[in-house]
Amino acid sequence: MNAAATTHHHTNCLRCGRRLSSAKSCAAGYGPTCQRKVREAAKAEIIATYKPHQIAKAEELIEQGALIPLRAGIYLTPSSDGERTYKAHRTACSCPAGVKGLHPCKHRIAAHILSLAA
Repeated sequence: MNAAATTHHHTNCLRCGRRLSSAKSCAAGYGPTCQRKVREAAKAEIIATYKPHQIAKAEELIEQGALIPLRAGIYLTPSSDGERTYKAHRTACSCPAGVKGLHPCKHRIAAHILSLAA
C-alpha cells in the first residue's frame, strides 16, 4: 500500500474539523461518528452509481485518511505508489485515469463519497 497514506496521522477530523483523541481516529483521520456518516453516505448514492470494485478502492483511500481537504470539495490524494499527488473532486481528478475520463478513478469516487457525507 501507499506509505504516505498509512503513516500520516491527523489531529483534527478531516470531515468536521473536531479534535481527534484516540490513536485509531488520528491514524484514520476521522472520528467514529464521521466515519459512520461517510460509510452511510456511500451506501445511499454511490452503490447505484459505481461498480463494487471501484467503491472498495475508494473506501480504502478514505479509511487510510489519504484524502486531504484543500478547499470546497477538492482533495489532495496520493498515487498508488506514493510518488505523486493528485487533486480530486467528485466530478474530476488530475490522475492519468481521471484525465483520460474513460471511467471514474478511485480518487474521484472517494471525493464523491466524502462530499455526500458533508
